[in-house]
Amino acid sequence: MLGQPLYPDPLSVAQEWCANGRGVAIATVIETWGSAPRPVGSHLVIDADGNFHGSVSGGCVEGAVIAEAAEVIASGTARILEFGVADETAWRVGLSCGGRIRIYVERLG
Repeated sequence: MLGQPLYPDPLSVAQEWCANGRGVAIATVIETWGSAPRPVGSHLVIDADGNFHGSVSGGCVEGAVIAEAAEVIASGTARILEFGVADETAWRVGLSCGGRIRIYVERLG
C-alpha cells in the first residue's frame, strides 16, 4: 500500500466504473465566486445506483448534484447547475456563507 493514495482519484474511479458497465456521470466545478468549499476543477463521479466518489462542494449541494446526475445519466443531456447567494435555494442547499458555484454535469461512456 506504500505510495498509493488513501482516496483514489475520482477520474480513475469513473474510468473503472465505466469499464464495469455502470452508467456514470461526472460533475465538475467550472466556476466559483466568493466563499466556496472546493476549487474549480474538483470532481464528483456518480453512478446510476447513486454511488458517488469525490466532492464538488459540501452538504446539501452534493445531494442536489447527485439527484441531477441521475437525470443526466438517464437522458444523456448535460447540465450546468448553479448554486449561490443570488439563488433563493442557496440557504436550502447549504450556501449560507455568501458564495456561488457552477457545476457542469455530463454522462460518461
